[in-house]
Amino acid sequence: MTPFRRVAACAAIVLGAALPTAGHAAAAVTVPFQIDPAPFGNPNGSFDVPPIRCAAVVGDRAVTITGGKQDGWGCLLSSPVQWLNLSTGARGTATLSDGLNGIPPAVTLDTGAGQVVVMVNSVTGGPVTPGFATFHVP
Repeated sequence: MTPFRRVAACAAIVLGAALPTAGHAAAAVTVPFQIDPAPFGNPNGSFDVPPIRCAAVVGDRAVTITGGKQDGWGCLLSSPVQWLNLSTGARGTATLSDGLNGIPPAVTLDTGAGQVVVMVNSVTGGPVTPGFATFHVP
């Protein structure tokens, strides 16, 4: 085997190992966002209520809305979630779970692939700026 063929064979092996294979799902991407429960949408919250941290965990053709803190806590309980897929026009509503039995509030949205906008609003009274995020769902 000539030196050129050896280098070409080694390069092919390295490239083959580096390329992703079909059938492997991409790692989930987390997109943080917040809900501001203070008057006029103060991004720092107020003295009695800090900003509420949520996250959108983007997977394959679906998104899970949950808390942005450790173990999925930090988002609102039993709150309405609205979504719109800007690429397909599909839309829907859901409700975050109640956080009972030590399970953090979450909801999985079957949005399909495309550019998606998600909005989470509070069910409590008072001035609240809804939280929203936009991201691409593969």
